[in-house]
Amino acid sequence: MSDTQVSSAAASTLGGGVTSGGDGAGNAPSPAARGPRSSRIGWRQRFEITLLAGPAIAVFVLFVILPVFMAAYYGFYRWHGYGKPTDFVWFQNYKVILSDPAFRHAVLHNFQIVALSLLIQGPVAILLALLLNRKMRGRSIIRVLVFVPWVVSEIIAGTGWSLMLQTQGAVNAILTDLHVFGRVHVDWLGNPHIAIWTLMVILTWKYIGFAVILLMAGLQNIPEELYEAATMDGAGYWQTQWRITLPLLGPTIRIWAFLSIIGALQLFDLVYIVWGQYVAGVAGVSTMATYMVQNGRLAGNYGYGNAVAVVLFFISLFVALVYQRLVLRRDVAGSEGKAR
Repeated sequence: MSDTQVSSAAASTLGGGVTSGGDGAGNAPSPAARGPRSSRIGWRQRFEITLLAGPAIAVFVLFVILPVFMAAYYGFYRWHGYGKPTDFVWFQNYKVILSDPAFRHAVLHNFQIVALSLLIQGPVAILLALLLNRKMRGRSIIRVLVFVPWVVSEIIAGTGWSLMLQTQGAVNAILTDLHVFGRVHVDWLGNPHIAIWTLMVILTWKYIGFAVILLMAGLQNIPEELYEAATMDGAGYWQTQWRITLPLLGPTIRIWAFLSIIGALQLFDLVYIVWGQYVAGVAGVSTMATYMVQNGRLAGNYGYGNAVAVVLFFISLFVALVYQRLVLRRDVAGSEGKAR
């Protein structure tokens, strides 16, 4: 049998398979023959959606949406936290917030922490992810050691660092034994020129594990064929990482950066635990959240504290919307295109 006859027979066989569900002439059944497809959602589907999504929506409204509106409401009062608020002050709380130098310093510290977190944690996390993604001895142990600090609670981590960084703490004792600074004990927590870098060391130690795990998950989605093709073309290791890994890891890096920015803007626990309620402002590491607690709850002025919470909310929302508009727009558009 010639090649032409084989091709004709194969086409006839495939055609027979197709026409078995058609009109006998090789045509697919028309939409009318299949019957009308209803786009309506039946009562059963509605019940399932309500049953599955209802509790999550209720919790979100109760613990996220409602507190935001309550904070906005109490922010217009001079309220001490008990009884019904009656001293309506309009926008007086917000005027005091925006004119307070301490709050402006706190905002500056927040954005300083945002910038330093991206500049320090980003490159370190990428290098660690590339290292731990390679086959080597002890890789699992190193992964655990890198990830453990992120699992440890902020209270335990903050208390431990606070004790070690005291003037007579373990860090200065070790440095003295190693004759690094002689007999001079460095004030890691109280010196305004050092405290911000002390905070960045603590934050990097605490949250670098999350960034590494996130980036390693992104590395698993890069096809090995690309690396093999680059190796065959003569590309070196660092050329491969620069030309292939980093561009394809871009969406993961941008998501991590977004989470890091929002977390830095809302930073409270580690600063409050390590530096305390009064030292944070003097050391130059106060944040909007610590300012809110110090001037709201601790000062007994809950209306003012709620107003600070509203300002913090809108600053975070503005930064998130700008970041999504300028940075995440391409990733979101790509995801929507794939979904279609």
